[in-house]
Amino acid sequence: MDKQQPNFAMASNDPELSDLSNDPQPGDLIEIFRPAYQHWALYLGDGYIINLTPVDESQAAAMSSVKSVFSRKAVVRMQLLKDVVGNDSYCINNKYDDNHTPLPICEIIQRAQVLIDQEVSYDLLGSNCEHFVTLLRYGEGVSEQASRAIGAISLVTAAASAFSVLGLINTRSRNRPF
Repeated sequence: MDKQQPNFAMASNDPELSDLSNDPQPGDLIEIFRPAYQHWALYLGDGYIINLTPVDESQAAAMSSVKSVFSRKAVVRMQLLKDVVGNDSYCINNKYDDNHTPLPICEIIQRAQVLIDQEVSYDLLGSNCEHFVTLLRYGEGVSEQASRAIGAISLVTAAASAFSVLGLINTRSRNRPF
């Protein structure tokens, strides 16, 4: 199966920059490219998205904060896409559609609306913004970003363990009396 190609766009109020092929549709996954990470949202319609924001920050500060990545709690907010994106870029990225069947649009929107203004658990590796929006779209939380991070952590842990064992073996061989 072909992997879906994301449509990239910049947030803009200029109607001349609007391209219908880049206009999100209700239920679309929106990937927002922050300087140090990617933030995910789900498009509701009429310019609004639903996304996770930190509990302890103002809405404005939460939009670009790296601190949001390390929070343990989040609030589900409905906000204008252009406000959340700010000066960053974003794309419509329904990249999991090849492997996961999206729920009906009306069900996605209903599930999202019930959660607005609710406080939820947040965990960078197990329950992040990408997990949240994919759970709404597919009924299953998926995060390639988290999987890559877990893989990197596992690699570092394995390498550290290997170096520890090698160091122990090397130390023991130097301390042998024969």
